[in-house]
Amino acid sequence: MKFNNRVVLITGASTGIGKATAIKFAQNGAKLILLDVDFEKLQTVKEQLSQYTSDVMIYHCDISDEASVNRVTKDALDQFGKIDVLVNNAGLWRNYDLFQHISSDTWKKLIDVNLMGTVYVTKAVLEQMLDNGYGRIINVASVAGVYGNANMTHYSATKGAIIAMTKALAKEVSSKGVLVNCVSPGSVSPAEKDDVDYYQDSNLAFMGRTGTTMENANLIYFLASDEASYISGQNIQIDGCRKKQ
Repeated sequence: MKFNNRVVLITGASTGIGKATAIKFAQNGAKLILLDVDFEKLQTVKEQLSQYTSDVMIYHCDISDEASVNRVTKDALDQFGKIDVLVNNAGLWRNYDLFQHISSDTWKKLIDVNLMGTVYVTKAVLEQMLDNGYGRIINVASVAGVYGNANMTHYSATKGAIIAMTKALAKEVSSKGVLVNCVSPGSVSPAEKDDVDYYQDSNLAFMGRTGTTMENANLIYFLASDEASYISGQNIQIDGCRKKQ
């Protein structure tokens, strides 16, 4: 499953699942377009990827800003000529509170980044995928969007919306060569850990541990490959046999 001559755009690529996904694609010949709000970390990732490829473009981008998204994706398309794979990974989640204590501003912030950011980036690349008759879109949601997590109603709502968006969009574009799928991680190893194979104990999964960032990247990589050519409109949970909350 090599990605030679394929161009892959990954949002939220400076850390965690996004970083591991960038490494996985770089190891297998892809050209990369990496977006993140933390440009300094993104520069570090680019340096780490240099052992695999020099075809890496990085952009500071707040995906909740549609104009910024359109600007950087246009530049990337001008440079590479196409985008074959989109991984919508960027998102906010570390905010726990009872529903009645979550402010409207916090709700709007998560909706703007988690949902509308996914919408903006997808819109920015979809038309050229349809023109080319080829594309792979992988959205990163969460088990919170499947089950609904207490004290995370806003996060659960945005991730549930992404799952529904995935299924609806797939029905519009799958016949035109663009496959759209979603992955929903359960407990994932801390993004701050530089080791993409790191895991720790967790009582939230029957496997008794967190999933590594590379395990999540492996699933994303498979769904982006031509070996997943008959899979579209699916939400695949990667959660170590999650204990439902």
